[in-house]
Amino acid sequence: MEDLDTLVLRTTVGWQAAGLAVVLVTVARTWGSSPRPPGSLMAINARGETVGSVSGGCIEDDLIQRIREGGVQAACATEAPTVLRYGISADEAHRFGLPCGGTVELVLEPVAAHSRLAELLLACQERRSTERMLDMRTGLVTLSAGRRDGVPQLDANHLTTYLGPQARLIVIGAGDLSRFLCQMALSLGFEVIVCDPREEHRATWSLDGVTVSHDMPDDLILRLKPDARTAVVALTHDPKLDDLALIDALQSDAFYVGAIGSRRNSEHRRERLRTHFSLQETALQALHGPAGLYIASKTPAEIALSIMAEVVAAKNGIQRQALERVADGKSHAEVGASEPAVLAGCAV
Repeated sequence: MEDLDTLVLRTTVGWQAAGLAVVLVTVARTWGSSPRPPGSLMAINARGETVGSVSGGCIEDDLIQRIREGGVQAACATEAPTVLRYGISADEAHRFGLPCGGTVELVLEPVAAHSRLAELLLACQERRSTERMLDMRTGLVTLSAGRRDGVPQLDANHLTTYLGPQARLIVIGAGDLSRFLCQMALSLGFEVIVCDPREEHRATWSLDGVTVSHDMPDDLILRLKPDARTAVVALTHDPKLDDLALIDALQSDAFYVGAIGSRRNSEHRRERLRTHFSLQETALQALHGPAGLYIASKTPAEIALSIMAEVVAAKNGIQRQALERVADGKSHAEVGASEPAVLAGCAV
């Protein structure tokens, strides 16, 4: 499944190729609370069809109405992008469903050949991070190599945005837990790859939208070269497979590397990686094991939810100190279980 940015770009390029006039809308700035963050994309074509989102729906409705009344062709009659601001007054905030004090500033850009969206889409698909600079006076676009995550910058002359590869999840092991994990990752817009060299495990494992590899885990990791938009999760419980993936993943740019297992097995794993494979402490400190956040999970689906929540938190830049990991949560739960619970001052 594509992430939303890629879907917007691909759909817009398709509309443009079909000869439809299209307006690309970018959330440039927000003040206070807002439904969608800066950098969010949406496109509207001449038929009033849309893809993407810049709010909870009310702003989209207003934009569609504006374009229907004036016509996309009229909006695209000039090559210069325009700026719209919603939510300046309390009445507008209420009308457009914005939280109290919320303001959203949008850039409406008539799509043309010089928008260079096909090139930008190709860069995303090839996992290349790109800085896109839009000239607010002419509509001309400059593309250059850049970081994936950056806050858009808007001034009188330029809008600068940052786009790049969708988040990717590499799962080691084909099983029930990995199926639930992959389903969640797909729904969150991740590209998902499952690796399992064991034919008997792969034989009955399939999921639409997931690439299944029979490579050895270390060969796959070396071939894919995990970047800063990649997470790796080992789920086989077999050191001969999990450790192979972890050794190389922990020395890559992956934003998250985790493995399931008990707290005891996780410590044994760290010791193996330290003594037998000479991994540095800095690399071992990046290992999430046991993987996941503590939610007292029992079933494969709940464990997958726990792991996916930690992966998303890491992707969004939440520091581990702000999360309760499985090992910590279980320790706290065990301490609590050894003492009588207290409710309203009474032992229960």
